[in-house]
Amino acid sequence: MQDAVLSNSRDLYRTITEKIVAAIKDSPLTFKMPWHSPGVPAGMPTNAVTDAPYRGINVLSLWVDALTKDYPSGHWASYRQWQSVGAQVRKGEHGSLIVFYKRIEGAEGNQNPEDDRPRFFATSSVVFNAAQVEGWTQPLPLRSPEFETDKQVEAFISATGATIELGYPAARYRVDLDRIEMPSPHWFTGTATSAPIQSYYAILLHELTHWSGASHRLDRTFRNRFGDQAYAMEELTAELGAAFLCASLGIANEPRPDNAAYVASWLKVLEADARAIFTAASRAQQAAEYLSALAASKLGA
Repeated sequence: MQDAVLSNSRDLYRTITEKIVAAIKDSPLTFKMPWHSPGVPAGMPTNAVTDAPYRGINVLSLWVDALTKDYPSGHWASYRQWQSVGAQVRKGEHGSLIVFYKRIEGAEGNQNPEDDRPRFFATSSVVFNAAQVEGWTQPLPLRSPEFETDKQVEAFISATGATIELGYPAARYRVDLDRIEMPSPHWFTGTATSAPIQSYYAILLHELTHWSGASHRLDRTFRNRFGDQAYAMEELTAELGAAFLCASLGIANEPRPDNAAYVASWLKVLEADARAIFTAASRAQQAAEYLSALAASKLGA
């Protein structure tokens, strides 16, 4: 009976992969994150304590650091500022340099006493991104309409044993901490082709697929075959894994354009390697079966 179930699942995975490939061929697609939250790197870098936006060259500097270091938050503060709100910069973290100007009061530094124009001197400070600290919660954005969870899906996710924390400005699997960080379910707005609940679970299952590939689980790696493109292959695998699991759990009966758009964006990185998606699909199938077996062992299915 178990073999029959796995056989049916594999047919489903193959069908979904073929439909995603067809959707990519039909038309160009654009992927859009299905949630809204403050402080993402694309927004204005903001001081987490004063709520004041950074200005001038600091905007560009902090944008570059956020993107190159993969910080999901646009909130920054100095070491002492983080301490003032009960947060702590993690040991070993390196800050980002910013420049600001202080006003020189009175005639200090002014060689012409009759010139009363204000004088300023440049000084520097070091700030740390919210992703580098512990003990701080991102400010909540506006809530989406009431979000109702799916008990069956929640039970499946819980049974995997993955550590999942909510309230982060972006979704990601932290390899160093072996945990999944997610925006709050209430922040999800969905897209033109998916309801908020579908988008939330699709993103969570995407990150859960990443989680399955850890070295002490499936030990999934693409480095030997794909070299510098290994990250793109892992993203392809995670999105296909999410599509497979969504279908298996009844979240979506068909792969959505969202799936195809995300996959298409990474296929461009891989220069549309015709075999890449099928390699990723094979690994995604392995991940889906691993997670399903893991959940079944806890749920007694």
